[in-house]
Amino acid sequence: MNYTELSIEERATLQIGLSHSLSLRAIARLIKRSPSTISREIKRNSNSAGQYIAPQAQQSRCRNRLLCRPKKKLEFDSELFELVAYMLRHKFSPQQIAGKLRTMNIPGYERTYVCRETIYSAIYALPVGELRKELIICLRQGKTTRRPRSGGVDRRGQIPDMVSIHLRPPEIEDRLMPGHWEGDLIKGKANGSAVGTLVERTSGYLILARMADATATSAVNGFSAALNRMPAELKKSLTYDQGREMTRHAEITQKTGTAIYFCDPHSPWQRGSNENINGLIRQYLPKGTDLSGYTQEQLDAIAYELNIRPRQRFNYRCPIEVITDVVLSEQKMLGSIQ
Repeated sequence: MNYTELSIEERATLQIGLSHSLSLRAIARLIKRSPSTISREIKRNSNSAGQYIAPQAQQSRCRNRLLCRPKKKLEFDSELFELVAYMLRHKFSPQQIAGKLRTMNIPGYERTYVCRETIYSAIYALPVGELRKELIICLRQGKTTRRPRSGGVDRRGQIPDMVSIHLRPPEIEDRLMPGHWEGDLIKGKANGSAVGTLVERTSGYLILARMADATATSAVNGFSAALNRMPAELKKSLTYDQGREMTRHAEITQKTGTAIYFCDPHSPWQRGSNENINGLIRQYLPKGTDLSGYTQEQLDAIAYELNIRPRQRFNYRCPIEVITDVVLSEQKMLGSIQ
């Protein structure tokens, strides 16, 4: 049976009943409550003179309810909120902020921890205004609704000599060996411009490749230049979807020595690392932006910011740290074999 507190109307009836010298059971029958409820209410909220006054009892109830509420972990005007807002402005996600707070060793913050849901709740609980708007925009999904990824032309069967992802060597799946990438294009305003994205599967390390447009020629030039910036041991394979920009994939393999595998149609989970990073990139390159205005130096700066962001799956280490450690470990292993 659910318990509900006495309302102000019930308290007023109780006061009137007492003034007419009604018994507790008679008052309980009037407001359809237990006699014990009436007895506790009188004992709890009578004044020093032994009088029960309904408005005073209601005020006491409201005061007690405020006192029993747990203190918020993330208050708007606290130093912790300022720290969270600072990280949000630097494109950290609430989950990354929560993980970083857990590992921080700053005086005064040793035991500080709030989960990502607390951060989200604090942001959306802000009063309507510029600060609330600013922090919501800092979130990866800053919109209230999402547009489904549907429509467009079916691009299956248009890429010659595709090698299926199902023929990819099994050692690529476990993410232990570096040098295996996932790739994609993010497109700009009216699909008239594009930027290539490459994510290394073991470390999450990101490369952004400037492209003139979304054609196969631009894909050959952009991806080849990007991959050739990496040492030979870090360009073993590339997994891509069946986008038409990869119709000349054999030329990329010829120029870089990178084997290319293609996902099944409509299977973005087969390139999970790349799908995730594309959401992060959109914080810097929003949909509807003309991407042709970005230089390679600007794209490198964006990639660097993402590569120094902590990741949960690496215990909040960043991709630059992970890829460095993985490469050094592989080089030591190869050296011991030789």
